[in-house]
Amino acid sequence: MPWGHAAFGYVLYSLGHRFVTREPPNGPIVVLALLFGTQLPDLVDKTLSWGLHLFPQGYSVAHSILVAIPIGLLVLGATASGRRDIGIAFTVGYWSHLLGDAILAVPKLGVSPSDRLLWPVVTLPPYDSEVTLIGRVTAILGELSGEMLTGEHLVFLAIYSIPYLLVFLLWIVDGAPGVAQFLRTDNR
Repeated sequence: MPWGHAAFGYVLYSLGHRFVTREPPNGPIVVLALLFGTQLPDLVDKTLSWGLHLFPQGYSVAHSILVAIPIGLLVLGATASGRRDIGIAFTVGYWSHLLGDAILAVPKLGVSPSDRLLWPVVTLPPYDSEVTLIGRVTAILGELSGEMLTGEHLVFLAIYSIPYLLVFLLWIVDGAPGVAQFLRTDNR
């Protein structure tokens, strides 16, 4: 889910930034670059698969490390002379998305974590039925709302939301980067 990729990317970036600079991340452009990077693989591949039907699966071009590594290095190189923090944030976000997808594949039977990351060397089988963007989004929202209405899933949701609460608290401790700058008034 998009929020999972955003949260995972933020934790990796925030903790990495603190480790290197001893300061929390700062700046709305950096946070936007990070968030865009965390969503880019799905924005590209799900659109190419679900929307344009160019690929039989939602894991192809943008999920491939054969594409992601050169793009990340290119972005880092392009921002080296100026706003390197923006390039680092984007690249951490992009690569964290791939790492998150690989980690999520581990508990699935018959799925190798590298299957989603090695396109075109490895191509996943097509979906069981044709998937459309509207149909997939509707199904996800339907499943999510249906699951949230049962007691056992409310307990699961409460437990599942603990990591998101911790990410939110980390973001608050970091000074709410991306939002805090918009809320400050300059009294000069």
